[in-house]
Amino acid sequence: MNLSFQLYSARNFQPWSSVIPRLAELGYAQVEGFGGVYSDAQEFRDLLESHGMSMSSGHFFPLSELEEGLDASLALASKLGMKRVICPAPEDLWRQGTDSANWISLAKRLNEAGKRVNDAGFRFGWHNHHWEFMRLASGEIPMELLLEYAPEMEWEMDVAWVVRGGADPMTWIETHASRITAAHVKDIAPDGENADEDGWADVGEGVMNWTSLIAALCNAGTDLFVVEHDNPSDWDRFATRSFDALGQCWGKS
Repeated sequence: MNLSFQLYSARNFQPWSSVIPRLAELGYAQVEGFGGVYSDAQEFRDLLESHGMSMSSGHFFPLSELEEGLDASLALASKLGMKRVICPAPEDLWRQGTDSANWISLAKRLNEAGKRVNDAGFRFGWHNHHWEFMRLASGEIPMELLLEYAPEMEWEMDVAWVVRGGADPMTWIETHASRITAAHVKDIAPDGENADEDGWADVGEGVMNWTSLIAALCNAGTDLFVVEHDNPSDWDRFATRSFDALGQCWGKS
């Protein structure tokens, strides 16, 4: 099981010197980074390695961090031992609603940034939210435009956000199998539940059929699965339940 833990899930439960050993104790061997852990890269890498862990991937936002800020970002990624560099979200223009021309422009920027990231020896991908699946006035779907106009870019599919965007993840997995090289694994609470956690749930405690999804993603060639919860009330409970649930999913897939 090539399983990682997105550290954003534990951002509100410091210090990291307590979080990392607990993740290792639970059985996680990898983490995915975000901006909140990059301030002292060497210290954080030392912390991970002291517990037998590594940071195989990391999120860099905004996209300018991988354009004019590319050299610094890649130096950071290298120091932390990353293999994959991922842009996790669009900026406000795309979140607030825009047209296909702006999505195509974003895709072309991603494609150029990705070439430079790849040339430096890293893999490059995009992580989606729900905005990419909200149909434009033209009828086009932004995620389709991103994949078409950034043809070399990998996709870290956040499966639950696909659902929240009103799309069927199984259809997207079938259609774009070759592009989905990593996946965010999180769950959606039943309607009306977990309002204090923004409607998210621990993996295995929500409405997502992760046994089928894991099987489909593995069949598509996805080789990294990253556990995430955007706003858990108890990060340890989330990490524990999710690790256990995914172990069962892998056994059935």
